[in-house]
Amino acid sequence: MSIIFDHFSASFVPLREKTHFCRSNLPMSSRKITRALISVFYKDNLEPIIKILADQGVEFVSTGGTQEFIEKLGHRVIPVEKLTGYPSIFGGRVKTLHPSVFGGILYRRDDQSDLDQAKEFEISPIDLVIVDLYPFEETVAKGGNEEEIVEKIDIGGIALIRGAAKNFKDVLIISSRNQYDELLQLLKAKNCAPELSDRKRFASLAFDVTSHYDGAIFKYFNKEQNIPSFKSSIQQGQVLRYGENPHQTGVFFGELDKLFEKLNGKELSYNNLVDVDAAVNLVREFDGETTFAIIKHTNACGVAIASTVKDAYLKAFQADTISAFGGVLATNATVNLEAAEEINKLFFEILIAPDYSPEALAVLKSKKNRIILKQNQSLTEIKQFKSLLNGVIEQDIDFKTDAKEDLKVVTKLSPSPSETQALLFASKICKHTKSNTIILAKGGQLLASGVGQTSRVDALNQAIEKAATFGFDLSGAVMASDAFFPFADCVEIAGNHGIKAVIQPGGSIKDTDSIAYCDAHKMAMVFTGTRHFKH
Repeated sequence: MSIIFDHFSASFVPLREKTHFCRSNLPMSSRKITRALISVFYKDNLEPIIKILADQGVEFVSTGGTQEFIEKLGHRVIPVEKLTGYPSIFGGRVKTLHPSVFGGILYRRDDQSDLDQAKEFEISPIDLVIVDLYPFEETVAKGGNEEEIVEKIDIGGIALIRGAAKNFKDVLIISSRNQYDELLQLLKAKNCAPELSDRKRFASLAFDVTSHYDGAIFKYFNKEQNIPSFKSSIQQGQVLRYGENPHQTGVFFGELDKLFEKLNGKELSYNNLVDVDAAVNLVREFDGETTFAIIKHTNACGVAIASTVKDAYLKAFQADTISAFGGVLATNATVNLEAAEEINKLFFEILIAPDYSPEALAVLKSKKNRIILKQNQSLTEIKQFKSLLNGVIEQDIDFKTDAKEDLKVVTKLSPSPSETQALLFASKICKHTKSNTIILAKGGQLLASGVGQTSRVDALNQAIEKAATFGFDLSGAVMASDAFFPFADCVEIAGNHGIKAVIQPGGSIKDTDSIAYCDAHKMAMVFTGTRHFKH
């Protein structure tokens, strides 16, 4: 008969008898928990788990603050130091890294060779491991110095998690306080005898925790080293109704609740999220100016600045009263009742604002499916990436906003102060519009845009036609282009329609042709030196 040595009771227990006791009336895949190793940084909501384990006669192995926590609840704890024969050393850096701990977790209960070695070295089984990791990311986020941050790199904890997860056939691993509720329900429902499927699920969660943790550490060190390796980990995921189209699945990974408070409406869809991202990024260009934007398929069909949200909305809506239908609306100012009453006349999908007056909110909530978002914080990401071919491309986010000091007047005629203001306004919109793009603007109002065209001439003609459709006179308007003009044809077409000032990056080998045309027709043109392609 095979036996194992019960280290804590200092007696040998016949393996067959002990196994029979643990599995009585249980499914074959179940493992009754008899001994638990618990060592956690966060102890919130741990007490009811300790209680149910204790009620089932589970022995506790622990160390440090967790040991004190369990003992204060009135339960006996076997210190890890007693198990290993070593105290916590090197300032707590080495506590659990010992065969008596890892052997108890990793030895295979159905492998005779492992059972024989467990007996030989007096290693007892550990069936449940509850461990969390030092708060590395939190320490980085709080601005800790390098010494503080490095000390929050967990060694023993992450090794325990990986070891227990690897041996999921025999051991249940709980790797985060976020899993406590699920664990408690599992222990209650299955009388502290989780099945193999349960152990495998928690093992999967454990590897999610460890991979994310290692990724965060690499990300911190790589800020200095710039190793060309792509790693991105987001643990929060929200399954969407579908992807871009109904036949595609979709998931959003991130913490939307930190960015927005949803005050009304249905759940955000994949396409909603794409448009919300476009709207938020555009509106943040206009810091300090009351701005309203209307987005359709990631492009602005209306943008305006004014002294009030109501006036800004009306000017933005005027630019394209057709495309605004079903659009995503965004402003950088508080929406009051006066503005809400105007906005409420339009059918739209989403409205985003930093705040709403109670009266405005009452009006806007009149449609139950209409999504009303209150933006709580600004975007903080500095990189953007997407899957492409058989890999991923990553780049810095385009934070360059063309400013007055960036403008180089290249024509004999300089733009007037009002034209300069209009050029910078148009350039901001241009930056957030799909290439090839042309923006026509005047007086803090988008008049029309040509978006996503295969040639710049097509984009300009589209914008001119659209402006005419909605009754705009382009005399005195300005034109912005996301990239240089390869020929003088665009400035010629623009000049023929009354446009008086142009902003573009410059850099074409035929810049002189465009400059010459502007000079001959009393048009002003400025170069920014910065291209703003958007694909």
